[in-house]
Amino acid sequence: MINYSEILNLDPYSKNKKEKGEWISQILRELTKHHEKNCPEYRKILTAMGLYPSATQPPFSGERLSSAENISYEEIPFIPVRMFKEYELRSIAKEEIFKTLTSSGTTGQAVSKIYLDKQASSIQTKVLTKIVGEFVGKGRHPMIILDSKEVIKNRQMFSARGAGIIGFSIFGRDKFFAFDEEMKLDVEGMEKFLEKYKGEKIFLFGFTFMIWQHFYEILKKNGYRPDLSKGILIHGGGWKKLADKAVSPKEFNERLKEVCAIESVHEYYGMVEQTGTIYVECEKGHLHCSIFSDVCIRDPITFSVLGEGEKGLIEVVSVLPYSYPGHVLLTEDEGMLLGEDNCECGRLGKYFKIMGRIKNAEIRGCSDTYEKK
Repeated sequence: MINYSEILNLDPYSKNKKEKGEWISQILRELTKHHEKNCPEYRKILTAMGLYPSATQPPFSGERLSSAENISYEEIPFIPVRMFKEYELRSIAKEEIFKTLTSSGTTGQAVSKIYLDKQASSIQTKVLTKIVGEFVGKGRHPMIILDSKEVIKNRQMFSARGAGIIGFSIFGRDKFFAFDEEMKLDVEGMEKFLEKYKGEKIFLFGFTFMIWQHFYEILKKNGYRPDLSKGILIHGGGWKKLADKAVSPKEFNERLKEVCAIESVHEYYGMVEQTGTIYVECEKGHLHCSIFSDVCIRDPITFSVLGEGEKGLIEVVSVLPYSYPGHVLLTEDEGMLLGEDNCECGRLGKYFKIMGRIKNAEIRGCSDTYEKK
């Protein structure tokens, strides 16, 4: 059994390459054994990949997967994130399921289903708190949610988008939803909220494309200029739509600053298949791996691990998924490793950038899905 109590006491960006590589490999090997034993579907996937029980190629050399004691996390077989749309993958009994999360998906698309027991749900929340706390500070702040309250009221809309709002709400107090049920900006309500908390740090959360469409573009058009100079914005999802509009992350930040004076803006990268494990953009504009997770950039043809500056498919690994086999996943996103342990922000670990979705991949981002609907 993995000692999550000990893991949760660690600082999110406290291990260098050598320390983290050995540490995370050991945990991921234990998770692989656990899921092999407790998830028959996962074992079948490994069998189909030729890795269990009769693989003939390294690193498993025909032995049971669970006997591969010294492989690094880069050698542990990944499964495509799409598998969670096709199969019920869980390593707990049905009666232990505490919460089922679903990914965003347009009408007619299959969605991922992620099964959590009480322990997994609690651990994910605690890790999210530790990571985001590095950027927003300790304590809870007045919070502006750049979305509509209808998202968490309407169960048909409540998937990754609603879960994201609920998850990040733990950092806020006296929460204000900036958009009404028709996704129109509540200018009067925002003025009152900002007057009430004038001079205080304010935490803002929302999904990237929706912030652009329903907040930035509206402010630009109507001339209202709220003072969010003390605000801290965390946002993610929906870059495909902004790419179509030729809006880069740098321009996104600059344009927001023009209309509301906000300077502290942090994008995050994450997915429901590894809820709680997110990669947050630092002050230098880089997405960072915490000690709870890591990324590998893989060649889309050979699946070999690529080096810094090479574009490939993003593999994400996490020490959190214990109730389902989501610890080593190949995404449908392309990215590039920028460096490790040497970011100017001072945080240890890998840092990278996202370069978009692979061609013909399903639209699945929260705000991309919203736009389709």
